[in-house]
Amino acid sequence: MAIATTEKLIVVGIDESDQTTLEWTLDHFFVPLGSNSVFKLVVVHAKPSPSSVVGLSGPGAADVVAIVDVDLRKTSKRALEKAKEICIAKSVKTDDVIFEVMEGDPRKVMCEAVERHRATILVVGSHGYGAVKRALLGSVSDYCAHHAHCNVMIVKKPKITNSLWNIFSF
Repeated sequence: MAIATTEKLIVVGIDESDQTTLEWTLDHFFVPLGSNSVFKLVVVHAKPSPSSVVGLSGPGAADVVAIVDVDLRKTSKRALEKAKEICIAKSVKTDDVIFEVMEGDPRKVMCEAVERHRATILVVGSHGYGAVKRALLGSVSDYCAHHAHCNVMIVKKPKITNSLWNIFSF
């Protein structure tokens, strides 16, 4: 469902493991229930295709792919349910928010969502991977910063200041 208005729109990319990006966006761009926000909100979860997760071929591979697909759908559903809970907790009406699951590589999914909705801002998270992990896995935030046709906000995870080392050091 594309939005064809000239309203300012924010696309927020979420994943199943962390919703810090959505929380940050709501805290910084949206006001409590009853007030009018300048922005409309679209929350997008990128569901990997089952074939990209399963590297099997041969007899029985189709059965495995089907099982993986069911699990990926459940994961996406949980991610959106959590996003809706966060919106409610932050007093943002979920009726005013578009929640989408799009299948594919998260980097391309986010850029496609920006184009389809004509977003003003894309907000994505940063996992804080090191150079080697980022080179192997690819950075969604880096890709979006270079390819999305709108402003891109990269939300970093908060640093944990009390590590076990600090607690137990003498």
